[in-house]
Amino acid sequence: MAAGYLEILRARHAARLLAGTLTGRLPNATAAIAVVLFIRAEGGTYGLAGALAAVYGVANAVGQPLLGRLVDLYGQPRVQLPAALVSALGMAVFALSGTDPLPVAYAAMVVAGLFTPPLEGGLRALWPSVLRREDQVHTAYAMDAVAQEVMFTVGPLLVTLFVSLWSAQAALLILNGIGVLGALWVVVSPPSRAWRSAPREAHWLGALRSPGLLALLGAFLFVGNALGSITVAAVSYADDHGGDAVYGWLMAALGLGALVGGTVYGARQWSGTPERRLRVLVAFLAVCYLPLLLMPGAVAMTALTALAGVFLAPCIACAFIIVDRHAPKGTVTEAFSWLVTTFTVGASVGTGLAGPVVEWGGAVWGFAVPGAAGAAALVVLLATGRVLAATGDGAVVAVSSENDPNRAVEPRFSSGDRA
Repeated sequence: MAAGYLEILRARHAARLLAGTLTGRLPNATAAIAVVLFIRAEGGTYGLAGALAAVYGVANAVGQPLLGRLVDLYGQPRVQLPAALVSALGMAVFALSGTDPLPVAYAAMVVAGLFTPPLEGGLRALWPSVLRREDQVHTAYAMDAVAQEVMFTVGPLLVTLFVSLWSAQAALLILNGIGVLGALWVVVSPPSRAWRSAPREAHWLGALRSPGLLALLGAFLFVGNALGSITVAAVSYADDHGGDAVYGWLMAALGLGALVGGTVYGARQWSGTPERRLRVLVAFLAVCYLPLLLMPGAVAMTALTALAGVFLAPCIACAFIIVDRHAPKGTVTEAFSWLVTTFTVGASVGTGLAGPVVEWGGAVWGFAVPGAAGAAALVVLLATGRVLAATGDGAVVAVSSENDPNRAVEPRFSSGDRA
């Protein structure tokens, strides 16, 4: 199982790019948890915490594709590092000013979210230039998803650790400082500095002119809903079952389950098209959310939360392949950034929705939201099956200069030329 991953990590620059991207994304990955704990420490309500997290998420969703398009046009270093610095400054203002005055808090959340650098999309754009073989790129996508779950496992524990050692304010400041260092480590690397997007056809829709990509984004909006709603419901559950420590373990278990699922998924090559495979994975994802409604004791609930995360990383890894199959030429970073955007919007909506739901009906109704959202994602994939298949079934390894700054031909896994 480890052989394929080790082969990827031995490739020149691969480990550095992966580690730097994960470190740079740490502020974004822990923002919802850190904001909820910070607002609670300030004496705010679940509704306010959910609203601020939702504002951050929506601003992030707007910024990711815009910054991704700028990366495709001007390269990674000119966009990624300045964006990381501005985002960290916005979060610092929020941490230092708190919720008084409230308009400043909302404005700081907008800045922090809007300028979050598109490191995730940037990494996926770099993989073909670093690895060059289709099978390695597939494995890298799966390893990428697995590594993210390591971050989502460690991230909540870091937040609760920083909160317990210092304060929720310190947690926000430290995590964003670490994020800037991660972005810097990526953009000064040779692959990031050398990467250039392929020539693109001028179109105001950019990557969104691909119907298959739109179908995928519609499904992942609801997958994001599910993940975002768990964040708030778990806080309510933890308040009655042990407090912040239990909340940290629940979120870590969710990431651990996804890590295990993604590791197993990425250890082998799968037959059939990824579009069909994604429907099966999303169906299992929805079913595994349902046991959370039982709300047993903390230990059993931690196990159920881990189960709920098992199919998340496989869904994400499969989606990466589908994005690459459907992205129009010259829009690779933007296309991956749209996936991040849609997932973030979905998570923010789920967070904002779960807050009032928990206040109205308690944690059990909060945990009902992810199951319903998972079912909705499956419905979207079933309804758009023909659209996904129309541009996805014929994807093969094609000659492309997408990631070659000298425009030399090289093998790249993409059918984007036809999108």
